[in-house]
Amino acid sequence: MPITFSRKPGLIAYLTAGDPDLDTTRDIALAAIDNGADVIELGVPFSDPLADGPVIQRASERAVARGVRLSDVLGVASELRKARPQCGIVMFSYLNPVVRMGMKPFCAAARDAGADGVLLTDMIVEEADEYLSAMHDNNLAPVFLAAPTSPDVRLKAIAQASRGFVYAISRVGITGTQQKLADDAEHLVRRLRACTEPLNLPIALGFGISNAEHVRTVGKFADAAVIGSALVALIEQSSSAEAPGAVGKFIAGLRG
Repeated sequence: MPITFSRKPGLIAYLTAGDPDLDTTRDIALAAIDNGADVIELGVPFSDPLADGPVIQRASERAVARGVRLSDVLGVASELRKARPQCGIVMFSYLNPVVRMGMKPFCAAARDAGADGVLLTDMIVEEADEYLSAMHDNNLAPVFLAAPTSPDVRLKAIAQASRGFVYAISRVGITGTQQKLADDAEHLVRRLRACTEPLNLPIALGFGISNAEHVRTVGKFADAAVIGSALVALIEQSSSAEAPGAVGKFIAGLRG
């Protein structure tokens, strides 16, 4: 199914699958959906998450230590699809676990699990031909990252290759909550808008968004806000029993 946003801005919730455990991840995702999240990004834990800040790094390390694998995350996606047929589900991973499974088998498995799209953080558009072919064969939306440092010609290539939405990185560096949005975030979205308008492709902004004020600000110039580290930190600070309720309340609060 196509990725859609119920209102502007849409809310995309990132979770590290398997932290604190797979069943709790499923329950947290359901709570997020029921309280206003349009899309769940299911993060595949990886042993060397270089692009992530300390909060998500710790979550990934905990999940890896529990033995959580890509196949387990696909299982969570399948459970979410059955429980909430209308939610958006994006598999969020580094390239290494996908290569180990095999690009074509992974895309087929993601399709069978009910995923709508895939975001591979270290897949660059210039080397994505095999990936895009496998994604298109399985009717999956490839989502690419766009950075403030990217020249316009690269932003255009990213926009043309993306489906579902483009993930605009609000600043250069690793993930993590911030007190204020980066000054060049709106400028990046405007540059991307020039590339995506003919395609009618939504733009989601992430990296550093952590409160309702940020979400309101993002809604003035982008189509969706991605909440990651703030959610993962909340989960880290909560017990397994408390985490779904805490996340649901947090997501509802972002909607004001």
